[in-house]
Amino acid sequence: MVAFFTTFIEQPIFNLLVLIYAIIPGHNFGLAIIIFTIIIRLLLWPLVRKQLHQTKKMRKLQPELKRVKKEAKGDRQKEAAMVMALYKENGVSAFGPIGILILQLPILIALYSGLRRVIGNPHQIISFAYPALQHLPWMQHLSTNIHAFDSTLFGLVDLSKVAVSNAGIYWPAMVLCLGSAAVQYFQSKQLLVTGKDTRKLRDILRDASSGRQSDQSEITSAVTNSTRFFIPVMVFIVTIRLASALSLYWFIGGLVAYMQQAIVLHEGEAELEAVADKTAARDVSSIPEAEVVETVPNSSQVSPKTKNQSRKKRRKK
Repeated sequence: MVAFFTTFIEQPIFNLLVLIYAIIPGHNFGLAIIIFTIIIRLLLWPLVRKQLHQTKKMRKLQPELKRVKKEAKGDRQKEAAMVMALYKENGVSAFGPIGILILQLPILIALYSGLRRVIGNPHQIISFAYPALQHLPWMQHLSTNIHAFDSTLFGLVDLSKVAVSNAGIYWPAMVLCLGSAAVQYFQSKQLLVTGKDTRKLRDILRDASSGRQSDQSEITSAVTNSTRFFIPVMVFIVTIRLASALSLYWFIGGLVAYMQQAIVLHEGEAELEAVADKTAARDVSSIPEAEVVETVPNSSQVSPKTKNQSRKKRRKK
């Protein structure tokens, strides 16, 4: 299993990063990670878009899920069947949103494993590369002078260092960790829809302790709202102990994801406006011409001459 992961996941991902590093001008490792991250997010774009559309559909179905719960009247089996039927009718997959997470996890693990190789032994950037990449001019130069390998982001951040270690706080890496957590917060917040009636999780738990039952949609909404704080905190805790190259990947990936989400959400609003415009146009055009009445400020203001002309037109018809 380990050999399979190394051969078919870790090595291809690592070599994509090495290829970018070897061919970009200046051969800056930090810039290579930025370009690598953008490429990965673009490759995942079809799945990201599908996941976001699934998420929007799930959010729109919340009122229907409340109705289903009331109709089921506590019958769990009936409620589950009605929910599945509702999902099928609206083209919603209950497992759709986790697809992007499943794909990103091995990428993150493979990148972490590959970076550990380079940080532990810079010669691995050559020995773990495919033979075709080893013959690139810059790679041949590194094979004779490994000290030419610069593991920094434009000389500002040493990407091999961690934010917090026994030596203290390495602030350039700490800035990346804080940026990763902040981007994750705004990325999560962007997908949330909170209304005036949205209750906090602690209020729901307090009511549950007193014997009052809460609606499942309320619980789901409260838990989702809580994750916008929980996930960024976890990202920060994890990244401060990892090489800052991972923090850079997470930070850039979060920025690109935020922009991708903004595009899809904007598309959703545009689609709704287009549907509304088409519906309005269809409704007006379907009204018979004889029924379209021009509105005037006050009927008493219409002159007798105008009234006589209207009567003559009706007689001709």
